[in-house]
Amino acid sequence: MLSAQDRAIVKSTVPLLESGGEALITHFYRMMLSEYPEVRPLFNQAHQASGDQPRALANGVLMYARHIDQLDQLGDLVAKIINKHVALQILPEHYPIVGTCLLRAISEVLGSEIATPEVMSAWGAAYGQLADILIGAEATVYEQKAQAPGGWRGARPFTLVKRVEESAEIISFYFAPVDKGAILAAAPGQYIGMKLLLDGEEVRRNYSLSALSDAGEYRISVKREAGGRVSNYLHDQLHVGATLDLFPPSGEFTLAASDKPLVLISGGVGITPTLPMLEAALATERPVHFIHCARNGGVHAFRDWVDGLAAQHPQLKRFYCYAEDDGVSPAADTVGLLSQEQLAAWLPEQRDLDAYFLGPKGFMAAIKRHLKALGVPEKQSRYEFFGPAAALE
Repeated sequence: MLSAQDRAIVKSTVPLLESGGEALITHFYRMMLSEYPEVRPLFNQAHQASGDQPRALANGVLMYARHIDQLDQLGDLVAKIINKHVALQILPEHYPIVGTCLLRAISEVLGSEIATPEVMSAWGAAYGQLADILIGAEATVYEQKAQAPGGWRGARPFTLVKRVEESAEIISFYFAPVDKGAILAAAPGQYIGMKLLLDGEEVRRNYSLSALSDAGEYRISVKREAGGRVSNYLHDQLHVGATLDLFPPSGEFTLAASDKPLVLISGGVGITPTLPMLEAALATERPVHFIHCARNGGVHAFRDWVDGLAAQHPQLKRFYCYAEDDGVSPAADTVGLLSQEQLAAWLPEQRDLDAYFLGPKGFMAAIKRHLKALGVPEKQSRYEFFGPAAALE
């Protein structure tokens, strides 16, 4: 338990974190990844280069400092962190490394005039409290996944049993366990952790599951990213029969039980987690509006599959928006960027609905604004985003 003095000191550093937190965290990452190579596989270097990961952690540290005396105000942030950690298999022995580097970064970036012994002691205690909270919560989740039917802990070898080209940019990969045993049921919207060995270096990634897992397989659908080390490896080198390690499904962005109309809105490869959500929702009687935006028809994945479902299920309405018309692919319902007016026409008349949306940052920011302006309750407008939530405001 933090003392009142420690809490007060930590909260007093909030203005410094607001103005310089990203620089501090960038220094922290640079130090940790150079001095502790054993933790490098846990971090996506592309997100480091883009600044997404430093911004996300800086936002998390800031939120923790702001609410140090009211941790229940952190809302979904703690659950999001726990799920990301479990998906990548963050373990108790990793926390001292992070703590050591974080405190060093505070001291070195802020300087001795600000990072006094009292400030360093308070932040040391605050980090210790946070680490204890996360370690305890993660231990519970690890145990739950290990004890659940088909569950396991740590890495489990899976074989690639099928790969399917879904569009000019996206390939689906189907994995079945080497031991031919049962697998842990994934909730619609969850992702899977993957461990690879590329050029002698261990790399870990999370990929959304793009189908329900009731067939005894996990499916991910991966877009080839320009310069993407793992996506290009999967597209070019991972062939049927190859074996790799997977971690149990994780993630808190899942389809909640409800009888309200469901709206699924995706942009680009953000379509992937909406597909198992769609499958699950169609097993009920709730109305579903499926809205997908793509650059053009050539990169639009799963169109035929969704069209087939719409033909079978009267409660499903589907709408497509292409940024451009390639003149070859089947036409979209509209061309250009998805406007508020067009979205209004595609939403159910009843605005008391559940909306889930994913896609590129700019797309998500626009959808978030549109839904709010159109009267969809903010608590019923859900999204998954890597980075500070403020970036979508």
